Amino acid sequence: MTDPLALEPILGPRDRQRPAFNEDLPHDERFALFEAHVTGGGKVEATDWMPDEYRTAVLRFVEMHANSELMGVLPEREWLMRAPTLRRKLALTAKVQDEVGHAQLLYRVAEDLGKPRETMFDDLLAGRTKFHNVFHYPTVGWADVGMIAWLVDAAAIVAQQALRESSYAPYARTMRKICWEESVHIMHGRDVVVTMATGSPAQRAAIQDALERWWGPLMQMHGPRAPREADRDLHWRIKAKTSEELRQEFLTIYVPRIRELGLTIPDPALAVDEATGAWTYTEPDWAELRTVVTNHGPMSQARLGFRRLAREETRWVRETILAGPRAA
Repeated sequence: MTDPLALEPILGPRDRQRPAFNEDLPHDERFALFEAHVTGGGKVEATDWMPDEYRTAVLRFVEMHANSELMGVLPEREWLMRAPTLRRKLALTAKVQDEVGHAQLLYRVAEDLGKPRETMFDDLLAGRTKFHNVFHYPTVGWADVGMIAWLVDAAAIVAQQALRESSYAPYARTMRKICWEESVHIMHGRDVVVTMATGSPAQRAAIQDALERWWGPLMQMHGPRAPREADRDLHWRIKAKTSEELRQEFLTIYVPRIRELGLTIPDPALAVDEATGAWTYTEPDWAELRTVVTNHGPMSQARLGFRRLAREETRWVRETILAGPRAA
């Protein structure tokens, strides 16, 4: 597994300029220096001093991202043995492997913020932490696999590309590797979608059906609108864009690509203002989003149950590998 610190050469702690907030100062002065550093575009390393508010915000953000990468493989994993060709099976296997690797990288970033990995797994499986809404839904056919790899991953990468400049440097470096691999996943998904959209009438109907079922969760994925000034993650520069900015960017890039294939987006209200470039659309069902992300989605309990079972069945491996040496 790649060490996030190896993704980009950086100076060691003694070689780089030591930020002023690392000095032993009164808390309020230290906090003010840290805040000025971050809001001014500065980066924070894991070894730097940071306020509890910042550490907690970054940990919550990265942990949910890690959970989503881990749980996100399950909708596609179900189709590994049912892929239509050997080439598709190999591509899907590689994608699933990448996503698990992303989860490992992100959990390592989160661990540096003070939360043990086992505790993160405990909280995920107990429902105390969340994962993205799109991974709570079923995959009913091969067309869903294409739709996830193309549009769900596309919506994700719109957000992830904005995280490459996160103020928390280990996260920003890790995101550069993840974004590169996600771009390959999107090409894989588009190839599946194009093949079906230009295939038999049954294949085209299947991909249209998948688009209609996934459009609602896709529009919910970035979350409800919120004022920029009220978002602490934006203030700390953990992320760079609001939910609505991300949704508008996704629509601008992908609506033309969807229509280019002759597919119909299931929202008659979807339209763009040619003067401003802003999209209008039917308001997503935010009540459904709240229900789903609190583990009341169609597949929430089944997928958490699968993870619990897998964790229990492999417990002996971890205990064997991590056991201390026996006394002579």
